[in-house]
Amino acid sequence: MENNNPQVTQAQQPTGRISLDPDKAEEGLTQLVMTVVELLRELVERQAMRRVEGGDLTEEQVEQLGVALMQLEDKMEEMKEIFGLTTEDLNIDLGPLGNLL
Repeated sequence: MENNNPQVTQAQQPTGRISLDPDKAEEGLTQLVMTVVELLRELVERQAMRRVEGGDLTEEQVEQLGVALMQLEDKMEEMKEIFGLTTEDLNIDLGPLGNLL
């Protein structure tokens, strides 16, 4: 998508969109991959909460699940910092469908 408005610079364009600039393809790809990983992390977390609420896990399994989810969230935060991304950067705008996350 080309920006035909000379008054709107790259920095002023709305966040939540993947960069299509060929010179920044690596950054756009990193953003896309991190977005998919974050989406999967959130889905795993929701499924885990359903299992906990369903009562079909032992106390030890609930504890292990909680620790694993916290570690996964910490790793995502670390990766976002490494790649210079924010949570808002991962929330891609899907147009009429709304935001991804």
